[in-house]
Amino acid sequence: MLEILQYEFMRNALIAGLLASVACGIIGVLVVVKRMVSISGGISHAAFGGVGLGYFLGFDPVFGVLFFAVVSALSMGILRERVRLSEDAAVGILWVTGMALGVIFVGLTPGYAPDLFSYLFGSILTVPFLDLVVMAALDAVIILVVFLLYEEFMAILFDEEFATASGVPVKRVYTVLLSLVALTVVVLMRIVGLVLVIAMLAIPSTIAWQFSHRLKEMMILSVIITAVFTVEGLWLSYLFDLASGATIVLVSLATFLLSSALKKISR
Repeated sequence: MLEILQYEFMRNALIAGLLASVACGIIGVLVVVKRMVSISGGISHAAFGGVGLGYFLGFDPVFGVLFFAVVSALSMGILRERVRLSEDAAVGILWVTGMALGVIFVGLTPGYAPDLFSYLFGSILTVPFLDLVVMAALDAVIILVVFLLYEEFMAILFDEEFATASGVPVKRVYTVLLSLVALTVVVLMRIVGLVLVIAMLAIPSTIAWQFSHRLKEMMILSVIITAVFTVEGLWLSYLFDLASGATIVLVSLATFLLSSALKKISR
């Protein structure tokens, strides 16, 4: 394992994986406990519109994804609260709208769109230094917001009606949570891609939930689990020349199946 760290791109990949683990571990727990995994999937797929916009206008697609993901998250909150659409309907509308816009923008871009596959399925081995800076900044924002609104998140996760009666601004806190999901999508995009983001948000946090029901413990455990999956998947992809993002997801899935079996046997 240590010999692969002699290459700069592998060191960048490892740092990117660890940075992604922080966002994925913290927000993934909130997503799983709140039962909004499908919403996270809708935001991640809608963010593909930002990839197409970046190619079309000639700027880094990462910033396009950030814009589309945040707008999609805010739109999700508006559709849920003001238009009174069901969450499934809101997810479906934003999902297809973002994907369609992305395809249109890519089609209108002259020439060939480079690295398009990497935004869909991840390319951790090609993460540049600028992306590491962006990921670190987004991690800092996520940690700060969760720290400041921890009690409010606790309230809306387990009982929105009681939280409302207690004076918690549920709609605003929920919108903030959706925005944090959007930021996490951006962090995870270069690791596993927009298509596989939903797996990394759900699987490590679900494993953590099997062994703890305290929110803080779950977050810490989920961060550690995600980091282990990332390092292990990166190493296996290097050994067997496999796609890194998909390998990380498959390692996560295999571990989830194993932990579920062991949990069932122990009972």
